[in-house]
Amino acid sequence: MSDTSQEPTTEQPQAGENGAAADDRRVSLRLDGVTKEFTEDDGGTVVAVDDVSLDVYDGEFIVLVGPSGCGKTTTLRTVAGLEQPTRGRIVIDGEDVSGQEPRERDVAMVFQNYALYPHKTVRDNIAFPLQIRKFPKGEIAERVEDTATMLGIGELLDRRPSDLSGGQQQRVALGRAIVRDPGLFLFDEPLSNLDAKLRIQMRTELNRLHSRVGKTSLYVTHDQAEAMTLSDRVVVMNDGEIQQVAPPEEVYANPANRFVAGFIGEPPMNFFDVRVEARDGTLVAVGDGFELSLPEALAVPTDAGTDFELGVRPEDFEDAALVDDADPARSMAVHVGVVEPMGPHKDLAVRPVGREDDPDAEFTARVSNATGATEGERLTLVVDTTNAHLFDRATGDNLTV
Repeated sequence: MSDTSQEPTTEQPQAGENGAAADDRRVSLRLDGVTKEFTEDDGGTVVAVDDVSLDVYDGEFIVLVGPSGCGKTTTLRTVAGLEQPTRGRIVIDGEDVSGQEPRERDVAMVFQNYALYPHKTVRDNIAFPLQIRKFPKGEIAERVEDTATMLGIGELLDRRPSDLSGGQQQRVALGRAIVRDPGLFLFDEPLSNLDAKLRIQMRTELNRLHSRVGKTSLYVTHDQAEAMTLSDRVVVMNDGEIQQVAPPEEVYANPANRFVAGFIGEPPMNFFDVRVEARDGTLVAVGDGFELSLPEALAVPTDAGTDFELGVRPEDFEDAALVDDADPARSMAVHVGVVEPMGPHKDLAVRPVGREDDPDAEFTARVSNATGATEGERLTLVVDTTNAHLFDRATGDNLTV
């Protein structure tokens, strides 16, 4: 395990003695110390999910996000019953379902590859979950029509999947899940096969759909844009462990540790090795090639030592030439390597003056489009340190949240 996974912050109510959450919301899904281990060919053990505990409340849209191999899909599959946990419990609507088969759980899953039957029409694909459960034909027809109308695919009911676009196929897959009216929706990277424009469109559709249906949903993705725009709360995972559980705005503004800070945000947060000193009542972060005044709010525990990593997001830099009364105490002289026009702003790949030849010193500054910065020149950046964070070098913990 990496150091950044130590003592993760979950920011969720603790369960009471009766198994209910500490607040008055109903827990729809509870993961209680879920661990999943796999045995390798050589007899070794891989821990894919490591002691994960999470309460998901009725009607919440929860997104599991993290890099490939972090355990998010395995977690989802244990909830669905496609994998059995090595240890721990899965409780859905108050019932321990840990040993139940997938068909015994009141869940519906939407897969990455849609999993549609190519020989069946859209109508029969959507109806299939009801047909195998022996619903009356009249009720099946009514539910299929209502679901197709909700998803805007009513005119496609007599077509086959091969006649549909990727977005239309995704709607059919959603329809097949919705028509059952399950207690819990599970989404396994359902938009990853769509092009960029269609992904944005489908994100909006999923938001609207969740507002209308209001069902508890657990959604897996590696795409942080999906996590931030779809979720009520984001669950950031790494190395099989939960790093942080919080609303998307909180995860972005107050990351629990260095991993979360570096994973959430595009471009990612910049990190600088610094020593923090007190000078005439002011905190100063001293790095290699720069010194930055820090706000009082960034005060750290007195027993935390003096060496930290300073985290600053790219958007908290600005070209000093565009700032009235730029504060020299919060400025940094840099050498500009690359200028990337991005429409309303420009992304600059820069290195502190004096470290021009050190590739490890390079970081990203997102400045106004009005900047006159050009490649190869020296530039002064103003740094807004009010949004900065200090991280423990050993553990990766954020010391300023």
